[in-house]
Amino acid sequence: MGKVTGFLEIEREQPFRRKVEERLLDWSEIYEPFAENKQREQGARCMDCGVPFCHSGCPVNNLIPDWNDLAYNGRWKSAIHRLHATNNFPEFTGRVCPAPCEAACVLGINQPPVSIKLIERSIVERAWVEGWIHPELPEVNTGKRVAVVGSGPSGLAAAQQLRRAGHSVTVYEKNDRIGGLLRYGIPNFKLEKHIIDRRIQQMRAEGVTFLTNAHVGVNVPIEALTSHYDAILLAGGSEQPRDLKIPGRELKGIHFAMEFLPQQNRRCEGDEVDAELAIHAEGKRVVIIGGGDTGADCLGTSLRQRAKSVHQFEIMPKPPEQRADSTPWPQWPLQLRTETSHEEGGIRQWSVNSVQFTGDEYGRVKQLQGLRVGPPPSFEPISGSEFTLDVDLVLLAMGFLGPVRSGMVEQLGLALDKRGNVATNGEYQTSVEGIFAAGDMRRGQSLVVWAISEGRKAAAAVDHYLTANVERSLQRRHALV
Repeated sequence: MGKVTGFLEIEREQPFRRKVEERLLDWSEIYEPFAENKQREQGARCMDCGVPFCHSGCPVNNLIPDWNDLAYNGRWKSAIHRLHATNNFPEFTGRVCPAPCEAACVLGINQPPVSIKLIERSIVERAWVEGWIHPELPEVNTGKRVAVVGSGPSGLAAAQQLRRAGHSVTVYEKNDRIGGLLRYGIPNFKLEKHIIDRRIQQMRAEGVTFLTNAHVGVNVPIEALTSHYDAILLAGGSEQPRDLKIPGRELKGIHFAMEFLPQQNRRCEGDEVDAELAIHAEGKRVVIIGGGDTGADCLGTSLRQRAKSVHQFEIMPKPPEQRADSTPWPQWPLQLRTETSHEEGGIRQWSVNSVQFTGDEYGRVKQLQGLRVGPPPSFEPISGSEFTLDVDLVLLAMGFLGPVRSGMVEQLGLALDKRGNVATNGEYQTSVEGIFAAGDMRRGQSLVVWAISEGRKAAAAVDHYLTANVERSLQRRHALV
């Protein structure tokens, strides 16, 4: 514990955000630099609890009190070693994770919690600047070959862990660039893509092979993997969007969020988007259906594209301003969360159900008809609450229903669980021997930090499977001799 009285003397601080009118003019990250002395002060607020609940709140079980203390004492190089011990990509979680560790912080019982996410990001960015992050090559190559399908946070974490264990690893990515949801789902104002690129460069130097435009089960036959690799790890994410099956859904101008967001990320990469397929909010009256993180990303993107107006509707009731009694500490709290995009504009409403779209003579959406509803599970319509709203662009951001079943999953004949995700045993192995699954494909739609955790655990399971197979082969060989 670096400073015994730190939590009594120092208040929680966060970096300032750039002014709204400034940040809406670009796609850059929104936070201002934060002085090193303030970073260290925030580390001093950590109480080094006897039972650090932040560990249980963090899906990768980060050694949070350890590196808080190291940061406070200016031992940044030791801090990055402790941080990397549990998390391959703290620069990702330090930007886009909602910080369940902070929700579980003991100090948070009666004070603002420790700024854990800020300290995590400060440590890793300092390490990049100082040149402390470099390729970590395996001591021995096992000769075993592993295919990882999907290059999101789960697939990347698994690939790095497996390569460092000495296996030959090839990552298959269906898109033209590596990164999965990090690359084409999260807007640049939350995660600039050079942050991904420097990790990919590190992993290439470690010996990981990346294949892009390689859609397994589509333009890459399943047999090309099953006949060549000793193990396959599926980390393709949860990409089956929840649809809104109401009258008028077929009208032009109604799109899934993951049709809209990747296009802007491609523009930021310098790509041209086909004019006939382009989805753009400029000058349009936009409605976003869904109140979660993806909906907030659509909001921030629409505002930067100069939408005429933006409404965001959520069918659930408005959460309380403070932690709800139903989710006491150290549980993840039910409470109102205001994303940075909500500060920038738009109208946000709860307990709204969309019931019909109507269009013009050209088949383009022009109005949304909706109404207010009561609480779940019945969502009873409230009489007299019906309304009509003029709209030019509708973005559906209502979550995801598991992995896409057609293609790879069906061709492999994988069993699914009750939620429609790829079913696995306690060792992350699917119903087909030698094929494993991790991340949202196995767990369902979740957080980046959970994806990294899943990737690391699945990599350990794959490594155990490959090592056990080697041991069994040696035992049989010795028995024959």
